[in-house]
Amino acid sequence: MIENLESSYDCANASADLPQLKQELEKMKAGHDGTTLSTERINRLENQIHFIENKCLRM
Repeated sequence: MIENLESSYDCANASADLPQLKQELEKMKAGHDGTTLSTERINRLENQIHFIENKCLRM
């Protein structure tokens, strides 16, 4: 998970970050235990993925 994902995100990192985030998301979903913390982490990962895709892949 990327700690500080902001509008100044460098899209040059997207090719490395997206696969890593997607892999992390799949692991989180597979091990999801129904807790609020787990749900929040999954949501944050999904948001990060969408942010990078929207910023960097839709140019």
